[in-house]
Amino acid sequence: MKPPLFWYKNRSLPGLILSPLGALYAAATARRVRQKPSHTATIPVICIGNINAGGTGKTPTAIALAQRLTDMGQTPHIVSRGYGGSIVGPIRVDPSTHAAGDVGDEPLMLSSFAPTWVSKDRATGVKTAEAAGASVILMDDGFQNPSVHKDLQIVVVDAIKGFGNGLTMPAGPLREPVNAGLARADAVLAIGPESARQAFTPDLPDHCVRLNGQLDALATGMPWGNLPVLAFAGIGHPEKFFATLKSLGANVVRSEPLSDHQPFTDALLKRLEAEASAQGLNLVTTEKDAVRLPDHFRAKVLVLPVRLSLNDWAPLDEKMAALGITQK
Repeated sequence: MKPPLFWYKNRSLPGLILSPLGALYAAATARRVRQKPSHTATIPVICIGNINAGGTGKTPTAIALAQRLTDMGQTPHIVSRGYGGSIVGPIRVDPSTHAAGDVGDEPLMLSSFAPTWVSKDRATGVKTAEAAGASVILMDDGFQNPSVHKDLQIVVVDAIKGFGNGLTMPAGPLREPVNAGLARADAVLAIGPESARQAFTPDLPDHCVRLNGQLDALATGMPWGNLPVLAFAGIGHPEKFFATLKSLGANVVRSEPLSDHQPFTDALLKRLEAEASAQGLNLVTTEKDAVRLPDHFRAKVLVLPVRLSLNDWAPLDEKMAALGITQK
């Protein structure tokens, strides 16, 4: 479902009317996060989460951190609930046998970068990853889930969207009030263009460090300049993907924004293919969407992968070093 526009407007009438429901949602979240964790791992657990509902860049962050830890000689494992997948788990994601409908699109994509486990019960997933030889666990989401003790919590924020109108759902885009979430966070990672990052100035607690990053298109040798495309994306904010394509010089004749994790039905794919063929356009989608495409259709679609780059890893490296996560 597309987020309503009033989520990003201050003092809107819908936000005002829905604010009592938002207060109830915030109270329920506060009760949940106060619960004691049912499991404390013997190895460090890093949670990559958010305060906003929807896409903020958690998956690129998990990829970047998994690669960083691997380069340090660590053995990171990723644990996810597997949103959109049917398997309860715990199970290690195997791209050769699992489809997005089994384990979810994000775990399927993440499994290319580190051993990835899907478990609807996060505590069980963490225990399984520990037993499998992980030296550090990356929790994909789960910032508001109390079942596992987290040693380091990173809140990822879209610098352009920020925290919206500052209200909790359904009055605004937040899962909990900003001050409550930041009080538990060890780091806030703002992702976006430099101008947006400079404008995003939340009041952080003393213990919480600020990180800045941007998503850059991965160089694949594809000549995007003036390439006529029909771009489609079912991610949190599809407009960011379309803007990236345009920045590379692609001629985005038409863009098709889809809901986050929207299934690719035969009817939808046939319509996209027919429209692209009729106008002489190339179909293009995101890396995350590509893993959800059926095998017979994947070869018909170009993929634009992006990677997160941090301006400065030092503040996060210091946090990890304090947990014993260092170069091996």
